[in-house]
Amino acid sequence: MGWRDRFGLRKVRRRKGGKNRFDRHADDTDITALIEFAKSRVGVEFYVEPETFATGTTAVAVATDGEWIRRRVGAPEVIKKVAHNLAAPAYDVEIVGYPKRMREWTARNKRGLSLED
Repeated sequence: MGWRDRFGLRKVRRRKGGKNRFDRHADDTDITALIEFAKSRVGVEFYVEPETFATGTTAVAVATDGEWIRRRVGAPEVIKKVAHNLAAPAYDVEIVGYPKRMREWTARNKRGLSLED
């Protein structure tokens, strides 16, 4: 049984004519990656990103040190239930924005610097 089935939130998004507008749908590996990231890092928070024309709803998991991953979740309710089960906060990125530590971590890694630099 997949995560979306387990939470009772499986959604099928199809347009008339049978062609999906998204590049791909969220699957169980996306949810599993977010859960594994949260369990293996300290202070993870989830930021829910809205559906766009190109992708479905996504979530960004951000650790205390700013390390982050982004994965498709299918619907905001899915990541909210996952966050609740992990006792982690879930925020709407359109309301609160991204944390500064996420941008700093990305900038450090683009330059090839470590945390000690």
